[in-house]
Amino acid sequence: MGRESSEWSVALAESHPQVRVCVGVHPHDADAFGPADEAWIRELAAHPSVVAIGECGLDHHRENAHPAAQRRAFAAQIAIAREAGLPVVVHTREAARETLDVLASEADGHPVVLHCFSIPEHLAEVAARGYMISFAGQTTYPKALDLQAAARDAPDELLLVETDSPYLSPVPRRGRPNTPANVAHTLRFIAALRGVTEAELDDLTTRNAARVFGW
Repeated sequence: MGRESSEWSVALAESHPQVRVCVGVHPHDADAFGPADEAWIRELAAHPSVVAIGECGLDHHRENAHPAAQRRAFAAQIAIAREAGLPVVVHTREAARETLDVLASEADGHPVVLHCFSIPEHLAEVAARGYMISFAGQTTYPKALDLQAAARDAPDELLLVETDSPYLSPVPRRGRPNTPANVAHTLRFIAALRGVTEAELDDLTTRNAARVFGW
């Protein structure tokens, strides 16, 4: 994410009224983040098709940006989300504790969506805070047992399902480019984990998304 992709997303939403988007700067691009970025994010946040700020957060796996720059960009975007009354969509990779600490200090009481949930060891903590927990295709991978347990046990009212396309294609599409349509495979898998029908989980996660994103 960045200005170019955010503006493209808003333009897409203008051409397709059923589309809703989020805007922001990914942690990979945080080194260059500054007041000009805060200005365009604020401007786009006022667009009626923009329903969240993000994905923003911390990524210490590749560290394409300095950790301090990531923290500054993350905190600034949380502040914009609070000003705009929009949820913040959070990316975290190999930075779970630090991400949760930033959220505790900067986003207390504000809607948070943990995108592509990957920190099952913190499920109890994030559930207690009321964060939305969004599961992607890697939940279907045979070795993802901790993530599957989290998808089974996450509170109904906090559960979301996503694709993270073009990455993390679920089984049976693993190894191919991901597409939004593949969310059906992830949903089917999680429904089985939770002992509910696909239709029931579809209804639940749709209602949750509508609530948090204000549809």
